[in-house]
Amino acid sequence: MDKVKLLVEALKARAVTIATAESCTGGLLGKSITDIAGSSAVYPGGVISYCNRIKHEILGVEQADLDSLGPVSEPVARQMAEGVRRVIGADLGVGITGIAGPNSDDTGRPVGLVYVSASDGKTTLVRECHFDGDRAAVRAQAAEAAAELALKLIEN
Repeated sequence: MDKVKLLVEALKARAVTIATAESCTGGLLGKSITDIAGSSAVYPGGVISYCNRIKHEILGVEQADLDSLGPVSEPVARQMAEGVRRVIGADLGVGITGIAGPNSDDTGRPVGLVYVSASDGKTTLVRECHFDGDRAAVRAQAAEAAAELALKLIEN
C-alpha cells in the first residue's frame, strides 16, 4: 500500500487530518493508515458502515438514495466521505463502497465495482472503479484507490 504511505506523509506535512468511512473494505484503509508509525497525528478514526442503517444513521447518507440507488453508487460514496468528515471532525473524509465478492449483489452489478470518494468540505471527488481478482484483491485495490484519490485532493 505505497499510496497509503504517501498519503500519510502528505497529511503530516500539511497538518491535515483524515477520517474513513468504509463498507466493502471493512476497515482495511484505516488499518493500513494505522500500520504507519505516527499516523495518530493525522487519523482520528473511521466508521465501518457495512450495513445501510449505519450509512444512514451515523454518516447521514440519504435513505432515499440507499433505497433507489443501492449502497454501491456514486451519491452514496460521496455522502459517506462528506458524512465521516463531519462526524469525526476531520479535515478530509474518505468513503468506500462496492462489491468485493465472491458474489454480486441482488441488483446484478458486477463483483469489483467500487466507488471511492474524498471530500475536504469544499470539494468532493468520486471515482468509479472496476477491479479484478478475488475478494481480498478487490478490497486491497479499493483501499489503495481511495488513498490515491485522497492524495490527489490534498495535493491540488
